[in-house]
Amino acid sequence: MSTHFEIELEKLNNVIIKIGDLAETQVNESVKALLSEPIEGKEVKKTEIKIDKLDVKIDEICQTIFALYQPVASDLRFIMGSLQISNEIERIGDLAISVIKRSKNIKDKHDLIVKFEIAELAKNIEFIVTKTNEYFLSRDEKIFHEIFILNNGIQNKSDATILDIIAEMKLHSKTVASGTNLVIVLKHLERVAKHCTNIAEYVYFMVNAKIIKHEKLEDKHLS
Repeated sequence: MSTHFEIELEKLNNVIIKIGDLAETQVNESVKALLSEPIEGKEVKKTEIKIDKLDVKIDEICQTIFALYQPVASDLRFIMGSLQISNEIERIGDLAISVIKRSKNIKDKHDLIVKFEIAELAKNIEFIVTKTNEYFLSRDEKIFHEIFILNNGIQNKSDATILDIIAEMKLHSKTVASGTNLVIVLKHLERVAKHCTNIAEYVYFMVNAKIIKHEKLEDKHLS
């Protein structure tokens, strides 16, 4: 029979999985909005509220565990990591909402997306979020490295695309407003990918009791 402590840890694990799934849904909706597909605004708002509530619930569970038990070693790492992961996931949800709002202000959006090949970049954002949730579930180190490879590609593509958009705005003043919003959207998507690498680092810490820096990891595995 499971102890009360084990039940609380399992509850915490399940809530992390749930909030991660909700954030993934929110990111998928933001990509739909960016790529000119219709989205249901009410559902997006409901998901945002659910994410915020689960973020609070995670804090409450962790506080309960600290108050009633004395977690050590791997259990302590799991609780500490869960608090950090929850914060990162909540930020991903907020960024997804911002992408949805900004996407509404991009005129001739389809033409710009095609011109700057943004669809592939957006799909990679969806993929890295999926991989991050998968890593939390499996703790598979192969997926851990895939997340950093994906992030590196996203950052490079986003940086290059932003430079192209800025060059386009300099040539054609009518694209300034839409181009500016599109640049902001790309920066938000970059941040989503960065939060995914942060989550991966916390999961790695849970498993291996080691704190790593993603910059050094990227240098090691992508050189």
